[in-house]
Amino acid sequence: MALNSVNTNIGAQVALQSLNRTNDALAVTQKRISTGFRVADAKDDGAAFAVAQSVRADIAGLTSANEQMGGVKGILDTTLAGLTKVSETMGNIRGVLVKLADGTLSDSQRSQYEAQYSSLRDQVTNFLSDATYNGRSLLTTGTASGVTGGDIATVRNENGTTYTLTAVEASSSLTVATLTAGGGASAAASALTGDFVTKMAAINTSLNTFGGNSNYLEAQISYNKEKMVSLDTGLGALVDADLAKESAKLQSLQIKQQLGTQALSIANQAPQSLLSLFR
Repeated sequence: MALNSVNTNIGAQVALQSLNRTNDALAVTQKRISTGFRVADAKDDGAAFAVAQSVRADIAGLTSANEQMGGVKGILDTTLAGLTKVSETMGNIRGVLVKLADGTLSDSQRSQYEAQYSSLRDQVTNFLSDATYNGRSLLTTGTASGVTGGDIATVRNENGTTYTLTAVEASSSLTVATLTAGGGASAAASALTGDFVTKMAAINTSLNTFGGNSNYLEAQISYNKEKMVSLDTGLGALVDADLAKESAKLQSLQIKQQLGTQALSIANQAPQSLLSLFR
């Protein structure tokens, strides 16, 4: 191939190829700097991008699971608040029952204590029925008056695995029985050793169970947060750009681009030197 040709400028072709490679590398670097990602889409690195999308999906799943468990924590906190008030009221009920078990009370005194017992029992019933959150309750197994009861299965991780909270029917298992008016000391004494003991034990069991549920959900939420931090860290290592490195590379490529442009300009001027041969 003739070196002195106006049809084929080898120098310009080489300079152009070099400049194109520099421009391509510069475009990649500028994209990394503008997005902050080494792998911003599948065109950058298909395999890495696919893994990154999977990790992002896991993080989204964990975020949703924590949001759902946060709502269930509200139900549990309301339930525990109601049960705590019931437990405190049961202490007052016991005190009244002890007085009613005294056979020396006059009819008037007994009537007053029976009325006090009924009032305290109503308080217990109200505490239990009011322990609702967003229309849900763990202290009933049925649905009534706009309140939905029954077991609650909440998701706990990104795979949708559930954790079940078992509801109790408080109206029958946690509420003390009524006392027959004028039942006398023996009825109160019987309630103290029978119904009261049974219901107090059930209340304590519910407090322990729901307290354990609450602790579990708090631990699971905390674990999910730590897991998301780990996933974020791994995701960053996989797709984030090293901006310090890219900045240095940008400076280098910009200089190469300028030099390549000058080299191409010089190469394009070479054929003009052939004109001097014809003067």
